[in-house]
Amino acid sequence: MSTLAWELAPTSPRSAARAGFQVACAVAGSLMIAGLAQIAIPLPFTPVPITGQTLGVLLVGAAFGPALGAATLGLYLLEGGIGLPFFADASSGWAVLGLASATGGYLWGFVAAAALVGWLARQGWDRSFRSAIGAMLLGEVVLYTVGLVWLHRALPAFTGGPVTVQDTLVAGLYPYVIGDMIKLLLAAGLLPGAWRLLRGLRPDRGV
Repeated sequence: MSTLAWELAPTSPRSAARAGFQVACAVAGSLMIAGLAQIAIPLPFTPVPITGQTLGVLLVGAAFGPALGAATLGLYLLEGGIGLPFFADASSGWAVLGLASATGGYLWGFVAAAALVGWLARQGWDRSFRSAIGAMLLGEVVLYTVGLVWLHRALPAFTGGPVTVQDTLVAGLYPYVIGDMIKLLLAAGLLPGAWRLLRGLRPDRGV
C-alpha cells in the first residue's frame, strides 16, 4: 500500500521530480516539527518539557512512510544540531542530542517512532480511526522506550544523586500521558479523514 504523501507525489517517471518532491516533504515536515517544538511547557520537577513535537512526528511518519518519515526526522535533528533553534524552547546544538542530555533520547526516539508508524501506515493502519490509534500508540511506545532509557542515564546529573526507575517514570512519562493521548487521538483522526478527502478528490485512483 501507499501512504498519503506518495499518493500526492508526481507521477512523472523522472527521478529528479520524485527526488525534489521528497526533499520538499522532508523540509516541510522538519519545519512543522520545529514549530510544534516551540509549544513548550517547562515543568519544575523535570528537565523534560511538555511539547507539541509528538503530534508532528506521528503525522510525518504516517503520511510519509518509513524511509521518508525517518529521513525527515533525521533532517530535523541535523537542523537543530547545527544550530538552528528548532528544538524545544528554541534550543539547539549537538549537546541537546548527546548522552548527557535529558531529552536526547526522546529526540532520537522520534526517528524510530516515525519509521515504525510509517511502516504501519504502509500496511494500511492509517486508513481507519481504530487501526490508526494502534499505529500511533505503538509509535509512542517506541519513542518513550528510547527516551526513558536515555533519561534514566542522564537524570542523576539533574537530581544530584542516584535515581530509581520510578524517579525516571515520574520525570519522563507520567506527566505526559494525558497530553500525548490527546495528540495521539488527534493524529489518528486526521489520517483517515485525509484519506477520505483524497478518495473524494481522486475517485479514479482507488486509494
